[in-house]
Amino acid sequence: MYNFVENRLGIREILDLEVFYKLAPSHLGIFSCFGGITFFIFTLQVITGILLLIYYVPTTAQAYDSVIHITNNVSFGWLIRGLHHWGANIMIITVFIHMGKIYFHGIYKNPRELNWVTGIILLVCTLSFSFTGYLLPWTQLSYWATVVGTEIPSAMPVIGEHIKIFLRGGTDVSQVTLTRFFAVHIMVLPAAVVIFIGLHILMIRRQGISGPL
Repeated sequence: MYNFVENRLGIREILDLEVFYKLAPSHLGIFSCFGGITFFIFTLQVITGILLLIYYVPTTAQAYDSVIHITNNVSFGWLIRGLHHWGANIMIITVFIHMGKIYFHGIYKNPRELNWVTGIILLVCTLSFSFTGYLLPWTQLSYWATVVGTEIPSAMPVIGEHIKIFLRGGTDVSQVTLTRFFAVHIMVLPAAVVIFIGLHILMIRRQGISGPL
């Protein structure tokens, strides 16, 4: 099967050219690795998230019990949930380190402004992942955190109350809110992140890595 695909697509040549024998610029240091580390953690989040989806039930009546079931009864459920939980926290840290390095080194300047814009969008998506995912266990802590979080936009004049109702799917945090956050967390945000990571990497490959300061 490998030979069949290789003879027609020449995948080995592409991998040798772009991965195995491609040399990184000599000026890169440890802080240049955090973009790749963030991408690795995102991949881990996708895998563990899919595994959690097998048992998670997105209803106010069963969400908490399903999380407890995953943690206590499912084989390696505690590990999968732990990886997803801590992966989310670490991903926030690596994203900020990565963007801090880009900002303080001035790498966002011409001709890489568009790549900086895609990075900002990915930052917003990452924070949105955290906000929407926090409600899913449906604990007292996550419930009231969502109440506070969705109440914040209501302070905006004219449109604030409409934004709050849109986020909650009503006037209160309820089953509609949980369903809405669940859909955004597992469908909308992953699709957006995949698209913008693709654009992000494509621009890096096209423009190359910035030179030393």
